[in-house]
Amino acid sequence: MYKRTEENDLCSYLVVPHEQPLPQEVASTEWLVHELDVDFERTGKTHFTLEPDDAFQQIGEKGYAISHLNDRTKDGNVH
Repeated sequence: MYKRTEENDLCSYLVVPHEQPLPQEVASTEWLVHELDVDFERTGKTHFTLEPDDAFQQIGEKGYAISHLNDRTKDGNVH
């Protein structure tokens, strides 16, 4: 799980499957490791602003999942 702080102190989160490199599309931005070995399951629980079903769909399509612009949150306000 990676985190990037953006304008207005809003944070985006990026999930990359275990042992996969940071995708080239996002490697040029300033992502920091936020948490390792996150158990991201389809439990219905939101993980760092990412809904599990949406995250798995994004991972299936592009190999990673990222917060949607409207889902960004202030640091510390994550579930």
